[in-house]
Amino acid sequence: MTHGVNTVALVVFVLFFLLVTVLGFVASRWRRADNGLHLDEWGLGGRSFGTWVTWFLLGGDLYTAYTFIAVPAAVYGAGAAGFFAVPYTIIAYPLVFLFLPRLWSVARVHGYVTPADFVRGRYGSRALSLAVALTGILATMPYIALQLVGIQAVLDTLGVGGGAGANWFVKDLPLFIAFAVLAAYTYSSGLRAPALIAFVKDALVYIVIIVAVIYLPMRLGGYGHIFDTAAKKFSAVNPTTHQPVGALTSGPKAQWAYATLALGSAMALFMYPHTVTGVLAAKSRTTVRRNMAILPAYSLMLGLLALLGFLAIAAGVGKGVKGYNPQLAVPQLFASLFPDWFTGVAFAAIGIGALVPAAIMSIAAANLFTRNVYKEFIRPAATPEQETKVAKLVSLLVKVGALVFVLGMDKQLAINLQLLGGIWILQTFVSIVAGLFTRWFHRWALLAGWAVGMVYGTWKAYGIASPATRHFGGSSAVIPGIGEIGYIGLTAFLLNLAVSAALTLVLRAGGSPEGVDETAPADYSAESGDPEPADAPQPVAAQ
Repeated sequence: MTHGVNTVALVVFVLFFLLVTVLGFVASRWRRADNGLHLDEWGLGGRSFGTWVTWFLLGGDLYTAYTFIAVPAAVYGAGAAGFFAVPYTIIAYPLVFLFLPRLWSVARVHGYVTPADFVRGRYGSRALSLAVALTGILATMPYIALQLVGIQAVLDTLGVGGGAGANWFVKDLPLFIAFAVLAAYTYSSGLRAPALIAFVKDALVYIVIIVAVIYLPMRLGGYGHIFDTAAKKFSAVNPTTHQPVGALTSGPKAQWAYATLALGSAMALFMYPHTVTGVLAAKSRTTVRRNMAILPAYSLMLGLLALLGFLAIAAGVGKGVKGYNPQLAVPQLFASLFPDWFTGVAFAAIGIGALVPAAIMSIAAANLFTRNVYKEFIRPAATPEQETKVAKLVSLLVKVGALVFVLGMDKQLAINLQLLGGIWILQTFVSIVAGLFTRWFHRWALLAGWAVGMVYGTWKAYGIASPATRHFGGSSAVIPGIGEIGYIGLTAFLLNLAVSAALTLVLRAGGSPEGVDETAPADYSAESGDPEPADAPQPVAAQ
């Protein structure tokens, strides 16, 4: 519930929003090639981003507004379980260091724009490529919607657009304006817009987090008092489950769930189309490798970010409020303890932290539809100019769809579908990552494995209830054959892998046609100095 508009914080918030809006439109002239109507230019920034631009772009892409809201909210509500995000990012970067440079190289040689392009070229299978593309779009949509949830939490705390009794238009007008501006500069500038804005976003996030973990504990009596308060809260018994509401450390029964969720999330992280888009925009294989080495610096920020959940408990945020929404814990913590002007800075970090990934996600979804649905099945003879125009229009439709989704449906549904999105996107891992190293898997076997993983993951998630919903109430269930609670996505992945391997043996024994592989071994180690694909515009030199 809001208690009037925080004018000072709102003015600071709006000023930063205006700054990034200007940057978004200016980005259309940044490193622009002669031919801007090419998907390489609009959708991948000309494949020209150097180490630092890529670092900021991927950081802005991976660490979203919802991360800023949800990670500390999970710690606020359950304690140690919410810290799973820290080990999963630590696991992710060494893992993807092994295969992302190979994906960049083969994409550079053949002009691939999406992971589904690679699957199409590697296995010669339109059906498998379509499955990967649709899974990517499906998993991305609720992710975009959740950026809106982050912005709404900020706007509600600022006291604008969320007052009781306001009609729907007045209540949601600030959100309409924010996403109309986002849609305009994304349409105009493509991937260059979030790449440029990411510099502002990441700088603000680091400033806010560092100030928060130093200044707020001084206001709250120190970390000793903060952890004591959190421990007291988590020791309380839930009258429904007759179990403690949380824990400062994960107990034996929770360790399988914690470990499998961290591992499965790490494997899924760079399967999302928007993260692949950020990688393929890099100017060289060396740029990709450097970023996998330096991106773990963000994991330190994530660990500090998670601590805000404990700080919110110590500050008494939401205490005694029946049915309190933990998603509001961080915004209300900032609003209650920061000076108004710095509250505006913190809220700008969250708001801009929504705009950057939302832009990249909509671009990635548009690239998938354009290359792997429109050109593959609707208009195979489409020119690069036609592809780009379609991608621009689809990026607008994706944003409108996400906006309607959030405004018209329960927020809990958006959260649950995002959890389901992680389960889904992990089922593309076998086709993409295995394909970067071996052609052993049969295309039909991979399609069958993908289908089994998707069906099992969706079915198990559907059967999970929570206090907020009857279905899709979580992402962990009993692991068959082990009896421990674990991440559904990882179990579905193992089933996917087993089916793919078993059917490959059967299909190979039966002599089933395997499809044409258009790639060559040398393609997977190609460097930036090698010849460009014939249909790609020449990118300008990195600045």
